[in-house]
Amino acid sequence: MKQQISVREAIGIDDRLLLWIGIPAVSFFIPLLLFNGTLANGFLQYLPKWGISFLYTTSYWLVSRYIFIYFRRRYTSAAHTTERLVYTGLSLLIGFVVINILLWQICHPIMDQYPEQKADDTDMIAGSLIIVALISTIYESIYLYQNWKRTLLETEQLRREQVESQLEGLKNQVNPHFLFNSLNTLACLIPEDEGKAVHFVQKLSRVYRYILEMKDKKLVTLAEELKFLQAYIFLVKERFGENLQVEVDVPEAVQSLQIVPLSLQILFENAIKHNVISQGKPLTIALRVEGSKLVVANKLQPKAQVMPGTRTGLDNVRNRYRYFTNDPVAISSDNGCFEVHLPMLQF
Repeated sequence: MKQQISVREAIGIDDRLLLWIGIPAVSFFIPLLLFNGTLANGFLQYLPKWGISFLYTTSYWLVSRYIFIYFRRRYTSAAHTTERLVYTGLSLLIGFVVINILLWQICHPIMDQYPEQKADDTDMIAGSLIIVALISTIYESIYLYQNWKRTLLETEQLRREQVESQLEGLKNQVNPHFLFNSLNTLACLIPEDEGKAVHFVQKLSRVYRYILEMKDKKLVTLAEELKFLQAYIFLVKERFGENLQVEVDVPEAVQSLQIVPLSLQILFENAIKHNVISQGKPLTIALRVEGSKLVVANKLQPKAQVMPGTRTGLDNVRNRYRYFTNDPVAISSDNGCFEVHLPMLQF
């Protein structure tokens, strides 16, 4: 069940101070500006008009505030902005009519006792509409401004996550340990099989080229990521041989969908890094599709290590997905099997 956003999130700020200052201030000045109110005869003579204005302003303000909160909670996505504004506008109009009918019954007898301060009915309606418009402008402006600030923060966060992703991918590939293993494998291949050594270098080049090409991309198609993954798997299988098995079952129909770049490489690297891979304990990494999710799974056979993993790679993938979708990256380790479920995106 989706958690309901708080009142503060729906409004954009804590508006309690705005209520305490805004309602008395607006109700005080409305008669002076719109209904020929005057303080020339003293404050006491002005009190009835201010009191009625205060009653109208309080009613409009609180009802309008409730309407804004209700529809902002109901339509949280930017894609539903038009619906939210339409329903909010209609509700404000209905609320305006209902409040006017009710308050007219209450305030009309009071105004009859002060005929010299009684305003024209047309002026009353116009003034009431101005109050509603003012309140709506205040709350919608605050909301739009806070959304704009949040968008800037999320954009900056995504930029940082992209940099971290590039660094994570490069770190997994360019660190001395990886280079040592790759060059050692290449050195063994050259005298044994020159053609295979050339093929190894081509795959190694493709891995680096893909990482560099991804620096300006937020999402890539699954087909692109799979091509890169094949090159990466070739390199690591040259090191582990048949002790590392990879099973890829991804229908062509879903390969046009998009995922976060380098996410599959990070997950495969994570499985290789933390699990024993030997002739006695071969490791199988499976890549398959379940519904709208891409699943990377492997049997848990952890290495003996003093320090636990930092989960930097997993957190990086999860945080970048969070920017594009509310559908989370699911991670589980049940029944001796470690699985990561990646949403496949369509834009």
